[in-house]
Amino acid sequence: MQRQGTITERTMTLSGKTIRVIAAVLIAALGVYIGFLMPFAPDLGSIGHKALMGLVVALGLWIFRPLDIPFSVTAGLMLAIFLASGIPSANVFSGYTSPAIWILIPALFFGFALAQTGLGRRLAFLIIRMFEPSYLGLTLAWVIIGIVLSALTPSITVRTAIMTPIAVTCCDLAKLPNGSKGRALILLTAISMAILPGAGWMTGTLTGPTLIGFYNATEGLQGIITFSSWAQVALLEAAVTTVLLVVGGYFVMKPSEPMSQSITKQVFVDEYRKLGAWSRAEKWTAGILVGAFLMFVTAPLHKIPDAATCLLAFFLLTSIGVISAQDIGPGINWDIVIFIGAGLSIGSVVAFTGTSKWLASLVVPALAPIAHNPWMFCFAVVIFLFAWRFVDIVIMIPTEAILIPILPAIAAAYHIDPLVWIGLFILPINAMFMNYQNSFVLVGESLAKERGWRPNQLLVYGSIYFVASLLTLLVVIPYWIGQGFFR
Repeated sequence: MQRQGTITERTMTLSGKTIRVIAAVLIAALGVYIGFLMPFAPDLGSIGHKALMGLVVALGLWIFRPLDIPFSVTAGLMLAIFLASGIPSANVFSGYTSPAIWILIPALFFGFALAQTGLGRRLAFLIIRMFEPSYLGLTLAWVIIGIVLSALTPSITVRTAIMTPIAVTCCDLAKLPNGSKGRALILLTAISMAILPGAGWMTGTLTGPTLIGFYNATEGLQGIITFSSWAQVALLEAAVTTVLLVVGGYFVMKPSEPMSQSITKQVFVDEYRKLGAWSRAEKWTAGILVGAFLMFVTAPLHKIPDAATCLLAFFLLTSIGVISAQDIGPGINWDIVIFIGAGLSIGSVVAFTGTSKWLASLVVPALAPIAHNPWMFCFAVVIFLFAWRFVDIVIMIPTEAILIPILPAIAAAYHIDPLVWIGLFILPINAMFMNYQNSFVLVGESLAKERGWRPNQLLVYGSIYFVASLLTLLVVIPYWIGQGFFR
């Protein structure tokens, strides 16, 4: 029986891999068809068709990942197609010279420093020991921990890696059964708080540097994203969404019986005490990261670019020994860095090839029925992007790369400020109906292993987040109108 079950599992796995390969091949075939038969001529030129071919082929490989090809390798293939199509290297590799990539790389090392020094774990227990070990107390603790860690690093992966093991420990101490509602509530709240609050400011998630790169690569959008302009659009949205998700998740998923009395507040106090006194590395790291955050907030006053602040903080962390030469390679996920750099290049490529103008000629008229009404426009876009997230699983980077170059045309036609798209992108980026949609949920699952949640519980929690996002729009749309984002 055991052998038969193993064979069945292998058959299902092979079948899934085969489907992924077939799907990627079909999409690649579509890309080749576009590139060589040029179905959109004469509106789109030959070089534009070739660029579209490279993008379509890459999308298929990114979405389905046949043979587990890394994102960076597929990005390299896309760039090779661009170069072979005659697109200048200055455009093809523009993402790697963007200030955004030089915000991203040091900022990822901020997360490494939090984990390497133990500062992240210390801060988490410093906060959690202040709360009574109840469903409500732990829920509130995750909110505060998420906000604090989001201020120190944009790396959600690091925040998830810090918070998930602590949440699992809490569940074990409280004797919450594996797969129970109570365990799912504690774990999913911890992971969602690692994800959501930081969306309110530019350096709170990797979405910040990514969107900066896309906007700065688009004619007419350069420099409009700053720390203050991002907060003007997204801070209220992130706050309302966080509150609604926490409240909704608590009341929908909280068990009727109270948490076991076997866990007391003293347990958290003892765990914090085990960490010992603050080390020199922790103190310096905390000072540098807090200083960097304050520099971001006050950038309109001192005019120092955020990339310069990040690079200086990176230098300081290295000079005090928190980051060593041996850490440069394994310290961060270079696969995602190379992938994002390639994604940031797409805006320059589609502009050079005329693809953005061609896309604008299709998308701008299609928006006419809803674009003149901010309520219809925002709800339609967000709901569509939530549905699209079942397909675009790569944190919407391909979608942003395609849409952002045409935002100036949308703004000219309908007087919709391009900044408002930050808020429209953020909500669906964090979709979590199913684990494959959200890489940070996958990180949490891998850390919790068999002590995590069931798929149906994630679906319920993801649905609560979707409803919370729609309710958030009821609050932020009037605010956006008042701020002049719709005229």
